[in-house]
Amino acid sequence: MKIQLSALLVLLLSFTLGVSVASAQPSAAPHLEKRGAATQLIVDGQPFLMLSGELHNSSSSSLEYMKPIWPQLKAMGLNSVVTPLSWELIEPEEGKYDFALVDGLLAQARENQQRVVFLWLASWKNGMSSYAPVWVKRDTHRFPRVVEHGSEVEILTPMASATRDADARAFAALMRHIKEVDGEVDSHDHTVVMMQIENEVGVLGDTRDHSDAANKAFASAVPAELTSYLQSHRNALYPDLHALWERNGAKTTGTWVEVFGDTPRADEIFMAWNYARFIQPVTAAGKAAYDIPMYVNTWLADSDDNTPGSYPSGCPEPWVVDIWRAAGSSIDIYAPDLYDARFALWAKRYHRNGNPLYMPEAQGGAVGAANVFYALAEESGLGFSPFGIDAEVDSKGPLADSYRLLGTLTPLILAHQQAGDIHGFVVDKDHPSTDFNVNGYTLHVTVDQIFGHAAESGFGLIVPIGPDEFLGAGKGFRVAITARTGQRAGIASVDEGTFQDGKWIPGRRLNGDENDQGQGWRFSSRQLSIEKLKLYRVE
Repeated sequence: MKIQLSALLVLLLSFTLGVSVASAQPSAAPHLEKRGAATQLIVDGQPFLMLSGELHNSSSSSLEYMKPIWPQLKAMGLNSVVTPLSWELIEPEEGKYDFALVDGLLAQARENQQRVVFLWLASWKNGMSSYAPVWVKRDTHRFPRVVEHGSEVEILTPMASATRDADARAFAALMRHIKEVDGEVDSHDHTVVMMQIENEVGVLGDTRDHSDAANKAFASAVPAELTSYLQSHRNALYPDLHALWERNGAKTTGTWVEVFGDTPRADEIFMAWNYARFIQPVTAAGKAAYDIPMYVNTWLADSDDNTPGSYPSGCPEPWVVDIWRAAGSSIDIYAPDLYDARFALWAKRYHRNGNPLYMPEAQGGAVGAANVFYALAEESGLGFSPFGIDAEVDSKGPLADSYRLLGTLTPLILAHQQAGDIHGFVVDKDHPSTDFNVNGYTLHVTVDQIFGHAAESGFGLIVPIGPDEFLGAGKGFRVAITARTGQRAGIASVDEGTFQDGKWIPGRRLNGDENDQGQGWRFSSRQLSIEKLKLYRVE
């Protein structure tokens, strides 16, 4: 007999397992772990769901500036903050490190019960190199630049081993210090949970680097490590990359043009390989000092037809993530900076082939308040992080409303990510409906409407909590439910409520207009709500 665990039992088992792991390994550093259907971030032995925000680029360079911001972020429902650390402030003189800013930020974060993701802004930020120390900037012979259209530009070339080694030394020193102050064996409350390596790397303004070193490499044979990877992973390659390689004969030897064609895409693949061959060793140096999850982020192309260079050429766009993987395995996550209106499309492009979804940058406000439900529920996201959160410190705004509600649902979300039966959605005029098959029922989700009035949009999540029971959260949508057995399904009851410390606190029994006289499971567009639905079947 097939036994279906209730959500409560799943939660209890997860908690018990987490406690045993934590007891056996009290000093375990934050790490990624496959639990059931999902890969999750494990912090202090327990799955952790990041309800985050990324600070503006310069905010965290001043502890005094940050002092009043931390409490405001906490009041918005954040449990973690994504914040830059720049190479120029960590190593102002070569070989001399200053970690006072790191220690101060960690102290402020702990005071406000926030976890931290640090961004290592070093050789590149937004494709440029403005965060490198001045001793790197002024030495163009030791630390050469990219050449575009015959002229050097202020972008460090990834072709230079001296730059890579200097970056790696500084990053390793930073990670050793973080381990000393946050990750030692007696630590049970880690603050730093992940690291971002560089930021939106790639050549801007041209399809590739045209320096002498780059030109020589481009005219040479494609490294055997790359062609061997393509051959051994050919059935799992991203479709666009696979198609491009096949169109050019799926060659395993030849120059970059011979293997990938004489197009800007060949230039992009060449740059992706070289940025990856730079950043994978930098990441490995940091992990050797302190092994916690590390990721790279991506400036997304606005259109699939855009020419590389209009966005950073070589950045880990979904169609070149395989190139990055061929260059090494130190990077744990390839992450999209997702501002595009085609949110679900890009999320799916990155949540594939073993790559968990994490969004270090996204749109905030009302758009982010809706998209976070899709990211965490439908794509089992590790976390969500609107950019410029310190400019959105509104404890009564839509993002804060979503974060506070999701905070109360976090144990349930994490358990059902593992079970693989949680669904999230955003419905609007462009995407008016979506269907899910759960526990023998088809759930048809649409924008809510009643008495001829329709909401402009809706968003939420739904999880099964029993054979004929569901829990939903969100606003502005309705659900029509049919039994897949052919039986007619009816609504037995709808109760709104809240969760407090994991305990369900029931509120109103919803009927009449609130469930359209029993004809639909409705979530009003006026405010966020959590509701429990019980069904009955008619023989």
